[in-house]
This record gives sequence, structure tokens and C-alpha cells, in this order.
Amino acid sequence: MNTRGVIEVDEKTAFAGGHALVIAVANYAQVPVLPCSVLNDAQDVVATLTSAAHCGYAPQNVKLLLDSQATLDAIRKELDSLAVRAQPSDTVLIFFSGHGARLGDESALVPVDCDMHRAAQTTLLEQEFSAVLARIKAERLVVLIDACHAGAAASFKNIGATLDLGFNEKSLNQLAKGTGRVMIASSRATEYSYALGGARNSLFTEHLLGALRGATPTQGDGLIRVFEVFNYVSERVRQAMPDRQHPIFKASDLEDNFPIALALGGVKNLDATFAVVESGKEWRQLEEILSDLYPAGPQDQELWLRAGGDISRLRLGGTGRAGWFAALRTLRQGGGGIGINQKSLIDTALQDFPHHPELKRLGSIN
Repeated sequence: MNTRGVIEVDEKTAFAGGHALVIAVANYAQVPVLPCSVLNDAQDVVATLTSAAHCGYAPQNVKLLLDSQATLDAIRKELDSLAVRAQPSDTVLIFFSGHGARLGDESALVPVDCDMHRAAQTTLLEQEFSAVLARIKAERLVVLIDACHAGAAASFKNIGATLDLGFNEKSLNQLAKGTGRVMIASSRATEYSYALGGARNSLFTEHLLGALRGATPTQGDGLIRVFEVFNYVSERVRQAMPDRQHPIFKASDLEDNFPIALALGGVKNLDATFAVVESGKEWRQLEEILSDLYPAGPQDQELWLRAGGDISRLRLGGTGRAGWFAALRTLRQGGGGIGINQKSLIDTALQDFPHHPELKRLGSIN
């Protein structure tokens, strides 16, 4: 690995330094049982991570805790193991599919042996989880939580005890503290995480698997990066369940769009790599042009919408130029709406300004 944190890989080599802990619980004893798709999710994530044709993780570096195996003690043991073996140059991925719980102001992950009468002592509390994440030395760590967050709607009462199921965004913010820490959750705190009838996987994990199996755009270097994974999953989940499920991304100190796995086994596309390097100048020129032509930002004359984008996917604020900088950065990372790309944006602007020389030149490149 070089000093900028970019992992160099050769074709068909393993994703050196990749470690993963995959946990799934469906058949709880004292908490509502979840669909079998939860177990499929975990098994399919492990199979994809360890596939030489996909993510390239070494099988010995990927641990699966499934249903009865996912006790609180076992989860603690495997998290401690990650903290011992993962080195600063490594990448760690933690995936949990099951129930989350709200215990007062704190959230927790619910293991298979949760005792309803002693929930605070038999769940993995946010404070403990955050502390063990802080001990993991890897500079790239991604936690993926596929759990129903609609706590108010899923309050469960049993034997005189109450457990509010869900996982709030404050807890995700806490877990995301630290350099290179990313939390991705399947839905907002007020939403359900859906598993559609007859589907092998939950909706979130279905598209996560698609991303890990090579559906995301890459930089041509044989690597899948964290922003592209989230943007791909988020767009497709929101498209499938509009206004009902919104995956969320949390990171407090993230400088790099870091790689988390091999793409299609690490196959490189030198032409794509060259295009990414060469396109930086064109992106800056496009930002200058659009800032001049649409000074109010991407929403000016509904340009973003007309180009196939979703304005709600952008973080707008400040000046129009600042809005364009943020919007084009999001677009380069694969986000901004399911139907928008650089070409559609330029083509739409050319409909408004068909004789603009620099815009025409950029259009000819694309």
C-alpha cells in the first residue's frame, strides 16, 4: 500500500488484508422471529466476499456467526479477534442482519441469546460496540447494519418486559467516530428494512450483493470503493421502495473513497483508469461552465431533474458554485439519481445553450 492509502493489486490476486465478521440472527427465542432471508443474506455475503471471482477475501479472514452461533459471547470474541489481528493497512468489514434495540438513549445489537428481562446485560450496547471498534487498528472499517429501525412500530411485549426494536441514527454517529470509519444502515430510524415476499435476500442486502459482485462503477483499477457501494445500494433501494426505505451513510472523519474489496476478482481496465485520470480537467471545466450558465445551482431551471437526477440526493447549500461543486462530486462517485450521468447532464444543458462552444466540446468527448 502506498502512502495515500491506495491498495495496488494484480489481476486475480486476493484482496490482501481484507477481514470480515458476518453476523445474522433470524430465530430468536424471546424476540420476534425474522424471515429466512436474513440467514441467506449472511451466507451470500460470505460467499461473495470469499469468491476469487468477486471480492477476493481470504476465507480464513472471514468469520460467519449464524443464528444459534451468534451469542453475545461469540460476537464479543470475534470482535476482539478483529482488534488483535487487523493491522493499520488492513480493511475490516462487519455485517449484521437481525434486530436492533433501543434501550433508553442508547441502541444495541440483539444477539440470539438476548434475555428480555436483562436486555441491557444481554445485548451489544452502543458504548461497548463503539469501544471495540476503536480498538480495531485497521484504517478502513465499514459496518453494515441491515435491521428494522421502526422502533415505535415494532414494540414487543413479552412476559411483562418491553423491548423497543430499532437502531437510532445518534448511535450510528457515535459508532462512526474515528478516521476511516463508515457506518451504512439499511434504513432510517423511523423506517422498516424490507424483505420482499419470495425474495432470497432482504432488499438492502440484495443490492449490497449486487455492488460487491461488480455492478458498481470503478476507477478501472480492479477495486470496489465505499462511496460507489453506498450510492449503488441507496439508489436501488429507494427506487424499489420510494419514500419507504432510505439507506443512510455515516462517517465523521473520512478523507478517502477507500477500497473495500476487489471488483470481479481484481480485473483491471487500463482504458477506464486512463479515462478517470484524464477526466479530472473536464469535470473542473464542466463545473465552471454550469456555474456560469446556472448560477443558482443544480436546481436552476430544473437542470438536474431534467437530466435524470434526483435533487433530494444532493446536499445543497451556500452559493450556486458550491452547489455545483458538491453535486458534481456526488455524480463522479455514482450518486445523484438513478438516471443521471455526465453525458445526460451535458446533453440537457446543450438543449438550453446549443451554441456554447466549451459545452459542445465537452459533449463531443462524451
